[in-house]
Amino acid sequence: MTDIIPDSVEARERAGRAVAAGGVMAFRTDTFYGLGANPFDAAAVAAVNELKGREGKPILVLVATAEDAARLIARTSRAFDALAARHWPGALTLIAEARAELPALLTAGTGTIGVRLPSDEHARSVVKASGGALTATSANPAGLTPARTAEEAARYFPEGLALVIDGGPSLAELPSTVIDVTGDRPRLVREGVVTRSELEETLDAQGFEL
Repeated sequence: MTDIIPDSVEARERAGRAVAAGGVMAFRTDTFYGLGANPFDAAAVAAVNELKGREGKPILVLVATAEDAARLIARTSRAFDALAARHWPGALTLIAEARAELPALLTAGTGTIGVRLPSDEHARSVVKASGGALTATSANPAGLTPARTAEEAARYFPEGLALVIDGGPSLAELPSTVIDVTGDRPRLVREGVVTRSELEETLDAQGFEL
């Protein structure tokens, strides 16, 4: 059975060592529990996909600071900068052009990457302990509901995880909002915690339509 460890400095350090060694762990993000692995390690990203049993979908990444996003993103845009300035830290995933050196499985061959700076201090601390960037696709096999507790994550994945950090139950009822800012006009992919009207207010001030 997968080890469940209460959140602590020691638990985060153990998770960091596991991620550095190419392992996968689970932790509470700012929305649901997620599967954390080194996004720059192709084998680790493949392990995440195998655990979830899904193919061909990009995997989003959480960062510990806004500056860490530069390791994943080839370039930002005016829309990206405006949305990040207003809604980060927060439950807003921004899709931008990915750096060419990122694993193809991470981007699913799209050439883009979804990045989020979570508002939850616990989640940021876990990401920081794991090198500043961590995959965070929801902790559930494809087709099932995301894990909302550490126990649910461990039940979903009795094998294959180095550990689950128990950060308490999920604090969110909705997933993160996802917006693609790679084109000339921002495109709302999924409305979640951050509402469309909030995004429109931010973008309107910069002369963009959504």
